Amino acid sequence: MYFYHFDEFKTDIDRFVTQMGDYRPDIILAIARGGVTFGHFLSEKLNLRELYTLNSIHYDDTIKREDIRLFNIPEIAPDKDVLIVDDIVDSGDTMLEVRTRLSQCYPSCRLKTGALFYKKEAKFQPDYKLNATNEWIHFFWNYT
Repeated sequence: MYFYHFDEFKTDIDRFVTQMGDYRPDIILAIARGGVTFGHFLSEKLNLRELYTLNSIHYDDTIKREDIRLFNIPEIAPDKDVLIVDDIVDSGDTMLEVRTRLSQCYPSCRLKTGALFYKKEAKFQPDYKLNATNEWIHFFWNYT
């Protein structure tokens, strides 16, 4: 188990933007709930007001569900560059499902993906990713 501190997060936002190079999305789409804090801070860093969320349920507490429920998919104008972000790509199932569904709903949009943490054995690897892990991550935003 690893506790992810706010100071690490602030540094990782800078590292993530550096990794993106010249790429600047028109829209950041954060997967709720874990990707919302990341998406918000990233949109502030990029001075990007187009921040959307969608809901995904793939876990009941720490138990992985058999299915992935997606809802509250936002309306996206055609021909946009969309960066889909989440806190972690664990199995890759959620990010893959979100990307697939958005590709179907908005075929003219250009989709990229990003995560703070990822597992090397995940079936989907984000375009931008920072920290490889095999541990369960406790994020500072999970504790109020």
